[in-house]
Amino acid sequence: MENQALGLAEALQRLLPSEIAVRRVKWRKAFDKLPSALKASWMLDPAGEDSFPAAGEDWPDVWIATGRATLPLSLMAKRRSGGRTFVVQTQDPRWRTGDYDLVVAPRHDGIEGANVLSITGSPHRVTASRLAEGAAAFADQLEPLPRPRVAVLVGGTSLAHDLPEAHAVELADRIAAAVADVGGSVMLTYSRRTPEAAKSAMNARLSDLPGLIWDGTGANPYFAFLHYADQILVTEDSANMAAEAASTGKPVHVLPMVATKPADKFGRLHADLRERGAARAFDGTLGGWSYEPLNETERAAREILNRLAVRNG
Repeated sequence: MENQALGLAEALQRLLPSEIAVRRVKWRKAFDKLPSALKASWMLDPAGEDSFPAAGEDWPDVWIATGRATLPLSLMAKRRSGGRTFVVQTQDPRWRTGDYDLVVAPRHDGIEGANVLSITGSPHRVTASRLAEGAAAFADQLEPLPRPRVAVLVGGTSLAHDLPEAHAVELADRIAAAVADVGGSVMLTYSRRTPEAAKSAMNARLSDLPGLIWDGTGANPYFAFLHYADQILVTEDSANMAAEAASTGKPVHVLPMVATKPADKFGRLHADLRERGAARAFDGTLGGWSYEPLNETERAAREILNRLAVRNG
């Protein structure tokens, strides 16, 4: 969630030189589950890395927040700054939506309003320059790999999806066959949600191919994988990984998961990506195609600047 807010702030910074201050806050355990309408700033946990701005502090020109815990703070920011701070909330707040200056929400959430900007996916930090920076540390390992280089981004257990061992075996076998068929290589990474049994099964079936399987230790090669990839495979449970992959302009193949409950939002996201030419369901082959890379984070940043200009005359 932090990457959503920070990615949008960095996009603003690229358009208009500015300073970014990161505030990480959390509520005291006793108050965390209270409805947002009942929360007050004195309920914040003082052990947090940073604190909510105190009375009398300089308030920022733009406040960008993400996640349920930030909702009442965003409204406090608008009130305590005397309305000077332009308050942006990413994701669907599902609470007093009209009170924010702008809500930047995924189109698949289906939220509408005069102060709502719908984008494909969520804001993120992926840019060509950032990917190149991240790739530098892995150049010796990844540049020699046979092409096509196939990045495989695997999620895991969530409210709507699961990755049991048997399904992981099936996916890995299909991926291995597709990569071997084109003489390519694999760059594989998992999320924190990936079950250990699924990891072990996929590692066993993909480790004989040329490539790199990240074991979770040392520097994270995620940006390097996106940079060096010719093709990207991403499991359907992660909206963030799909949107970030689609920002590269490289073919994105969506890997099926085991559904544990209806996931209409994910279906709408993948339909959106298909309509934009970015993604297709993985059919066991690694055919390529081209499309205009998604640049939704910058589009959201430009909308903030436009609305600021209108407000400030």
